Amino acid sequence: MLGRARWDANQVRDDLQHYVMEQIGDTRGILIVDETGFLKKGDKSAGVSRQYSGTAGRIENCQIGVFLAYRSDRGHCFVDRELYVPQCWFEDADRCSEVGIPKEIQFATKPALSRRMLDRAFDAGITAKWVTADEVYGCDWKFREFLETRGIGYVVAVPCEQQLFLSGTRDRVDRHVSEFASRMWKRLSCGQGSKGNRLYDWAFVRFGAATDCGMYRGLLVRRTLTNPDDLACFFAHAKKGTPLSNLARVAGSRWAVEECFEQANQETGLDEY
Repeated sequence: MLGRARWDANQVRDDLQHYVMEQIGDTRGILIVDETGFLKKGDKSAGVSRQYSGTAGRIENCQIGVFLAYRSDRGHCFVDRELYVPQCWFEDADRCSEVGIPKEIQFATKPALSRRMLDRAFDAGITAKWVTADEVYGCDWKFREFLETRGIGYVVAVPCEQQLFLSGTRDRVDRHVSEFASRMWKRLSCGQGSKGNRLYDWAFVRFGAATDCGMYRGLLVRRTLTNPDDLACFFAHAKKGTPLSNLARVAGSRWAVEECFEQANQETGLDEY
């Protein structure tokens, strides 16, 4: 069927999205953006290049796919995908034509591809209250602005060296965190792990004025119990009064996309081309 039948992958995706909403849709659902690499030995696969692969943890000859997963209390599942095609490919029209990259396709960054998928998801009626993603997307202001314009909450990772204007000072977020009062930290679970609740210390501080949709931006910080210097930082966008436990839950939901990758590799050969 996949190799010889005439079928449209995008129409199948649209059918899948409707099916996912019927089965596990929830108004409190979470959309998760992430990418993964597919190691290759040749140079004929569309978009293949020497680039960083999180799967390998280093620069390798690979393809990169950007994926969108949906999670609710009833389960999680992929709902969309985009192939990342590096800029170097668009400098060789014959190479693009050889592998079937349409002429109308232009270079797009990974955050731009994610916005494209999120647009499709929202337009298709996928109900989600939150979006979460790693630093590749959290550092992109266009990605955050896109969600703010849509009135969607987010919890997106940013590096500790991310600059932020807070309390009248512009500095790295980890230096702002060093000024947090001890009363700001609360011990909370961000979800169940293989060994029970995943407990961390969490703190949140709001910054800036309300966005056009009446929600607020803030800095969310996660600290490990055994090492107070081991921090993970996030930018958040949420309604005023959102419990800290809700923000921690969204931040901790990214594990679901890793399970999606694992299941797709094992059950449908996603990593086998």
